[in-house]
Amino acid sequence: MADLHTGVGRQRGALPWPRPRRIATLSVHTSPLHQPGTGDAGGMNVYILEVARRLAEADVEVEIFTRATAGDLPPVVEVAPGVSVRHVTAGPLEGLTKEELPGQLCAFTAGVLRAEAARPPGHYDLIHSHYWLSGQVGWLAKERWGVPLVHTAHTLAKVKNARLAAGDRPEPKARVIGEEQVVTEADRLVANTRVEARDLLDRYAAEPDRVAVVEPGVDLDRFRPATGDRDAATRAARRRLGLPTDGYVVAFVGRIQPLKAPDVLVRAAAALRERDPALADEVTVVICGGPSGTGLDRPTALIELAHALGIADRVRFLPPQTGADLPALYRAADLVAVPSHNESFGLVALEAQACGTPVLAAAVGGLVTAVRDGVSGVLIDGHDPVDWARALARLLPDRVRRAALGRGAERHARHFSWHRTASGLLAVYGEAITEHRARLARRCGDAALLCSW
Repeated sequence: MADLHTGVGRQRGALPWPRPRRIATLSVHTSPLHQPGTGDAGGMNVYILEVARRLAEADVEVEIFTRATAGDLPPVVEVAPGVSVRHVTAGPLEGLTKEELPGQLCAFTAGVLRAEAARPPGHYDLIHSHYWLSGQVGWLAKERWGVPLVHTAHTLAKVKNARLAAGDRPEPKARVIGEEQVVTEADRLVANTRVEARDLLDRYAAEPDRVAVVEPGVDLDRFRPATGDRDAATRAARRRLGLPTDGYVVAFVGRIQPLKAPDVLVRAAAALRERDPALADEVTVVICGGPSGTGLDRPTALIELAHALGIADRVRFLPPQTGADLPALYRAADLVAVPSHNESFGLVALEAQACGTPVLAAAVGGLVTAVRDGVSGVLIDGHDPVDWARALARLLPDRVRRAALGRGAERHARHFSWHRTASGLLAVYGEAITEHRARLARRCGDAALLCSW
């Protein structure tokens, strides 16, 4: 894609980009302090916090603004040296859906502007907004503060509506319009992959020179293969999580909603039973996560589906895992399935691969970048459970093939790190600041010329 640049690549030399001192990061609808896997908390939460930590290590202060959702939250939480989360009161102190939040954007914006007004002039050098709701706030704040706005969409309404799961609700027109406005107003648009960048160009008419590709990363210290004997480590991880130590484990990790398509894996397990009953009886499907989005309409739908298909005995449900339990789940699995109808990237796929576990993923969106087909996992066209069952039947009994994919998965994941992501973002920030200063200089020159007349 010759008309786009990659932020990671442009950071290679000693380029003279200015480095911001302080960044205001906006995350209206979900806090990076929330547990991923439930509600609206997911990969974006991980992204914001991990990037902030790496930027702070590079001597860039990051203040993250998010909506307060409980009365006992302190106004500001320092999560790491140089990284703070500021809770802004905007609406009731309770969970609101993303559909309800546009009505609170005025209150949230006021809280952000007041926080800046209490600082010395020029406190923030740049704004980085995440998701379109935050982009709306960032659009106004950048005009008020006179600083550039960098925006990361994470998901795009037009893309989601084009690839809706059966029965899922389309994103409203208000969101589409809001995204179009942010695309027009942002100084830089950060896409997770070249696929997402192309969507910004083709579906939102973004200007190519304002779109940068910076791939997300993975914590390679936390997510890594177990040391020592692989089989022993797998059994230990399964015991830790209360899973069967024998047979095969196929895991889904993420929010339980139609977009993420965990039902595809459950239906595939049922299709596998029809295809190969003996193999199916050795497979345990693990669904790890909590209901989210339209999945909240019927929180028990996946449990009911497993019973209706007659495979409830082969499906285990786990809550979102924290700390060392999440890497343990990846290591416990023979395969991790990511059957989403769309993903801007797919951090779960990258985390699993970093642990040396191959991934079965839908060939959509950022997953075609996150998973290297035939090397670190297998990409599947479409969401037909029969196709997914066929892939399970080929891979699970083939220990040699899975081992090769596991080694490829670990190697592939090593190409991604949060330090690399932060480095790419710093290049994008520097470009945005340089361009912004040049515009100001031109305006000052034009004003001086008018005065001379």
